[in-house]
Amino acid sequence: MLRGAQAGSKADLEELFRRYWPPAYRAAYFVVHDRAAAEDIAQEAFLSALRALDRFDQRRPFGPWLHRIVVNRAIDWARARALRRELNVEPPDATVSEEFEARDELAAALATLSPERRAVVVLRYVLDYTPGEIALLLDLPRGTVNSRLRRALDELAGEVARD
Repeated sequence: MLRGAQAGSKADLEELFRRYWPPAYRAAYFVVHDRAAAEDIAQEAFLSALRALDRFDQRRPFGPWLHRIVVNRAIDWARARALRRELNVEPPDATVSEEFEARDELAAALATLSPERRAVVVLRYVLDYTPGEIALLLDLPRGTVNSRLRRALDELAGEVARD
């Protein structure tokens, strides 16, 4: 399928999209907590991956490579959003979808975490990567991944206890 996609096969490109879109979107959503942004991030990540397919090492799995692109873009988006809030340049009216998303307990709890901690939780518990795989995906030491996971879980437990 990857060889066909690299060669421009429409059917293989569609199969890549069908297979990898749901987890890419889920990962982006749980990092950014915004449906529209998650869709944009996942689409941009797919386009970036497709543009780089000729440089992709086919001996490696495609999913983790794509998820790394998605999570890194989502972290960047979340950081920029936090900066806009600090500078008070966030649009004044919240969208209906953001209000709906805020009711989702998991997403609301994840939103309390920093983007870096949110990313490792999403990779670990939504996309089922091991801490070692997450370390490779995010180019972090394994100890840092474990530390972020532990701190994130502690924060989430505190958030759930408060609610």
